[in-house]
Amino acid sequence: MKNLGNMLKQAQQMQSKMQEMQAKLEAATMEGQAGAGMVKVTLSGKGDLKGLAIDPSLMVAEEREVLEDLIIAAHADAKQKVEAMMAEEMSKATSGLNIPGMGGGLGGFKLPF
Repeated sequence: MKNLGNMLKQAQQMQSKMQEMQAKLEAATMEGQAGAGMVKVTLSGKGDLKGLAIDPSLMVAEEREVLEDLIIAAHADAKQKVEAMMAEEMSKATSGLNIPGMGGGLGGFKLPF
């Protein structure tokens, strides 16, 4: 019974930490760049597009394909930064929790956001 009480306490701690992490992610933003900063994409901590900045010199018809590629690259850069931040926050949220089957954390568990 003591073990079950411990598990419930840890689950409550984890739920609280996860709520804190969710709030941090919603408030955070990450910027990705491409083309030496000529294209910048800003994503929320949840991966929502919040901003796009394009150097005016790229706004010519002949540069359309280059611009499209730079937007994709800047988005990928920002997304990688968001994922790294999420992993770090998840690590913080689960540190010290010893939940059976999760190897002291969430192991390979991936959240749906």
